[in-house]
Amino acid sequence: MEREQFKSRLGFILISAGCAIGLGNVWRFPYITGQYGGAAFVVMFLVFLVIFALPILVMEFAVGRASQLGVARSFDKLEPPGTKWHRFKWVALCGNYLLMMFYTAVCGWMLAFMVKSAMGTFSGMDATQVGGVFNALMGNPLEMSAYTLITVLIGVLVTRAGVRNGVERITKFMMGALFVVLLVLVIRAVTLPGAADGLMFYLMPDFGRLFAEPSTFFDAMLAAMGQAFFTVSVGIGSMSIFGSYINKSYTLTGEALRIAGLDTLVAIMAGLIIFPACFAFGVEPGSGPGLVFITLPSVFNQIPLGNLWGALFFVFMSFAALSTVIAVFENIMSFGMDQWGWSRKKSCTINGVALAILSMPCVLGFSVWSGVQIPGIGNIQAIEDFIVSNNLLPLGALVFLLFCTRKQGWGWDAFLSEANTGKGIHYPKAIKPYLKYVLPILVLIVMVAGYIPIVQSWFT
Repeated sequence: MEREQFKSRLGFILISAGCAIGLGNVWRFPYITGQYGGAAFVVMFLVFLVIFALPILVMEFAVGRASQLGVARSFDKLEPPGTKWHRFKWVALCGNYLLMMFYTAVCGWMLAFMVKSAMGTFSGMDATQVGGVFNALMGNPLEMSAYTLITVLIGVLVTRAGVRNGVERITKFMMGALFVVLLVLVIRAVTLPGAADGLMFYLMPDFGRLFAEPSTFFDAMLAAMGQAFFTVSVGIGSMSIFGSYINKSYTLTGEALRIAGLDTLVAIMAGLIIFPACFAFGVEPGSGPGLVFITLPSVFNQIPLGNLWGALFFVFMSFAALSTVIAVFENIMSFGMDQWGWSRKKSCTINGVALAILSMPCVLGFSVWSGVQIPGIGNIQAIEDFIVSNNLLPLGALVFLLFCTRKQGWGWDAFLSEANTGKGIHYPKAIKPYLKYVLPILVLIVMVAGYIPIVQSWFT
């Protein structure tokens, strides 16, 4: 069977960006930027994005395009005879499944808050009352299950329609709408009375704050490194599948730069909504994950037509989350098709049922199974997130890195030839020593750094 391909280059760029653009951009990025002093942290993040995440993103694309297969069969096709790189496929499949086992529930939160904002549920509420609504949602297994299953159903229906008619067409629409809504919200936020202080905090670097204490700089550096790494979703084959759907007209470095640029633009624009709004109404910008679900709805209440702005914000958040869901679902569906020769319909049916069932532990982990916790990590959602973000993503990034730079793998020359095929920016040959000896250490540092606060909590 001839492999499906994207209808256009724009489709590949928007869908790959859609996979990368997720809740990490608009949920995690703003609050850690607030924690580490604003613009100085943004500069540090951008540096690590270029030297840390982009090289591995190109490698994922190259493995997919050279093999014309997803992670299920790409290593089988490219690895030297007798080697075992292909065993990584099962780690990648587990990573994609685990990611969706909690991400579908979190996407459900966005859908729920979009509906509640549109219905005026938060009208006249302060942050404490909005927090009560959020906690009530978490504690209601039926409501949580309904929104989670809606998310799964959307992902299955879109991927069932195929690469061009489903994934490409729907993601193009969502990404276009996402940028329109985002732009409208940015204009509204920066024109609020008192927004200038928020813009100053966000856009004018204060490196003195970063270097005030050695521990602050070190923590900020690890946070920036981790954010740069996770923001482009490398490590579990979520990007290599889209490389398998494109032709060889353009070099992969240029495509990766465009995708990372769109991803970063969304994160920065999200900050242009959140920081002016927080400063305009005297809200602490580093207030943690609750910034999005508790603080911002109460902020929108203080703006004329607050229900409209709140609903639009959660439409934007929902599209950001759904674009990732659809992209990862496509990776999971294609695995069954490549590995076992299933039809798209069969793969979508089997995996759709499995994903619906496996999403339930996370949903119930906020209510009837809330007692299931690991000290230092948290509930079921936190455990699943920790396994993926702190273990499987960096482990997978190491696999792609070693596979593309070592003679025992695909090898540097083969990778470089694939990456530089087509028109556009070429992958620099001179960085091979950095990729071979330095970048693996940086990835390991991110991996180890994720364990430090957990282990510390066990002894305090």
